[in-house]
Amino acid sequence: MRTIALVIAASLIGACAQTPPAPPPASKGAVEAAPATTEAKAELVGQGRRLAEMLCVTCHAIGGSGESPEPMAPAFRRLAQRYPLNALEEAFAEGILVGHPMMPSYKLSEAQIEALLAYLASIQERATG
Repeated sequence: MRTIALVIAASLIGACAQTPPAPPPASKGAVEAAPATTEAKAELVGQGRRLAEMLCVTCHAIGGSGESPEPMAPAFRRLAQRYPLNALEEAFAEGILVGHPMMPSYKLSEAQIEALLAYLASIQERATG
């Protein structure tokens, strides 16, 4: 009886000491998901840029360089130096009521806000100094 108990104990200890089985290889779909996500993000950024071109370009520098046509309007690439970008989400949802003196009031949909924020995040430059 004692021998059986020792054999069982040894088996249990041996089972615990074994390396766990390797996870199954990633499915082909999982490997292909990364490019689709990248493509979706690029499309979202593109939608945000087009929105900025339609609504904002007359006052703001919306690209990676250049100065804003309206001196009081900050360049989009520098917005994160003034505000946390995610704080702009609420302003976009409720309608931007303040900004520079000529700032029109826009109220954007959730999809437009997501696209514009994705675009803004994609062009931010780091503060120097």
